Amino acid sequence: MTIPIISVENLIKDYDQFRAVKGISFEVREGEIFGLLGPNGAGKSTTLEIIETLRPKTSGTVTVAGYDLDREPDQIKGIIGVQLQASGYYPGLNLVQLVDLFAGLYNEKVQALELLKTVNLEDKARAKFKDLSGGQKQRFSVATTLINKPRVVFLDEPTTGLDPQARRNLWELIREINRAGTTVIITTHYMDEAEYLCDRIAIIDSGQIVALDTPDQLIDNLVATGFERPKEVKKANLEDVFIHLTGKHLREG
Repeated sequence: MTIPIISVENLIKDYDQFRAVKGISFEVREGEIFGLLGPNGAGKSTTLEIIETLRPKTSGTVTVAGYDLDREPDQIKGIIGVQLQASGYYPGLNLVQLVDLFAGLYNEKVQALELLKTVNLEDKARAKFKDLSGGQKQRFSVATTLINKPRVVFLDEPTTGLDPQARRNLWELIREINRAGTTVIITTHYMDEAEYLCDRIAIIDSGQIVALDTPDQLIDNLVATGFERPKEVKKANLEDVFIHLTGKHLREG
């Protein structure tokens, strides 16, 4: 049995009279890609921000790699990577300058060009962040989560707004990061993305986990209830058609 790298027990988060997270419990196994899915306002972002030490909890227990959130938050910060949104970067700095800036904040020695190469951005090393395409910005955002060589990376809707080529390219990047030994926690509103990437998924709704299992098992459980799609499931979808006709290579200006 794989040792859990994250353990959440009876986690509760209240905002005045509103309970956003209602006593949820789950574990993330080391080395897996774990998806936390749910509609807007379900409590998934709040849950992740608590684990990331960015938001205080009301009650419950959270441990990351054996470190207790209440007693050892600094140790947790040192072993996780958190994806920033685009607004978190100085737009006028180039990518090498931004990597050096974040490396200094982490007190890490990082070869900026080598890091950029891992996300296929070495040719944009001297480009300013504001001049990157959407896909390039997202790949750079993922790269910054790797600066402190984390054991766990948190990615919050990393492919939102990307075209199909950039989206699938980022899927493969996430898989490469995971194959290198990093545990990945991801949120997404794209169910095909979750099905493709995730080893296990927790679905949260109204502050409670309503299902937790592998994508295949969750689908099998639904089928076992007698559920059927209203029409035959085809062997491909429209995105497959688009990729087939236009190619997998990235189109970046």
